[in-house]
Amino acid sequence: MRPDAAPPQTEENMNTYPDSGALVAAAVIAGFLGLLFGVAAYVLSSWFLMKIFQKAGVQGAWRAWVPVYNFMVFSKLGDVSPWVPLIGWGAAIILAPLGLGFLGGLLVVASTAMAAWRVGLKLQKDTPWVVLYVLLGIVWLGINAFDKSVWNPAIPPASWASNGFFGDRTVWEGVPVQPSAAPPAGYQPQAGYQPPAGYQPPAGYQPPAGYQPPAGYQPPAAPPAAQPPTYQPPAAPPAAQPPAAQPPTYQPPAVPPAPEPPAAPEAPGAPDGGEPRV
Repeated sequence: MRPDAAPPQTEENMNTYPDSGALVAAAVIAGFLGLLFGVAAYVLSSWFLMKIFQKAGVQGAWRAWVPVYNFMVFSKLGDVSPWVPLIGWGAAIILAPLGLGFLGGLLVVASTAMAAWRVGLKLQKDTPWVVLYVLLGIVWLGINAFDKSVWNPAIPPASWASNGFFGDRTVWEGVPVQPSAAPPAGYQPQAGYQPPAGYQPPAGYQPPAGYQPPAGYQPPAAPPAAQPPTYQPPAAPPAAQPPAAQPPTYQPPAVPPAPEPPAAPEAPGAPDGGEPRV
């Protein structure tokens, strides 16, 4: 057989090509299914986040459909700085060539789990619900999106509220500020300055030995305490004067009685011896 002659076609060589084609087909199918699963997970998680944002009073449904940004808003609602998960994603990308990208992923998982715990408390979910979020986050989102829970931010402040890295200090328009910036319950402010042990404050001014203040000085007398003015009742009004006497009513003069007519004169008598005239 010549050196450049092709090797004889054996059964082993003939089965190599079909196996390679099957692997390629399986890889294509797996990639398609993975892409389909990723798109479905993105759509469902964004939809569930939109419902939770509506319960929390977030303005703008578009916030739930922007990748990465939607979980930054979710972290803010959970009293975690939205920059923490962003730092985690950035660290995962940067450290991936070194094989340390999982460190950034751990930061993302931890920060979003902390936020999920706080969001669950505001939706009347107990602490054990965080386990469901870590194991099946999309199921946790779906339950909180469509149950009848009501958003109630009046819960005790987070234990990391005063932490400069995890505590939320950002203010975004359209995203309600959560009342959790106060220090946690039981927090005691730091005591004021304490002098070092054994420190003695300097004594006050002491006059030199033998010093006598000048005689005759008398401090001014304290002014007498002001006395409130004695209450004087108002003077009684003068007694009313009786009304002046009214002048008598004018009476017209009495009409004089009419004069009586004079009496008729008596008839003269007849002369002596004669008869009266008729």
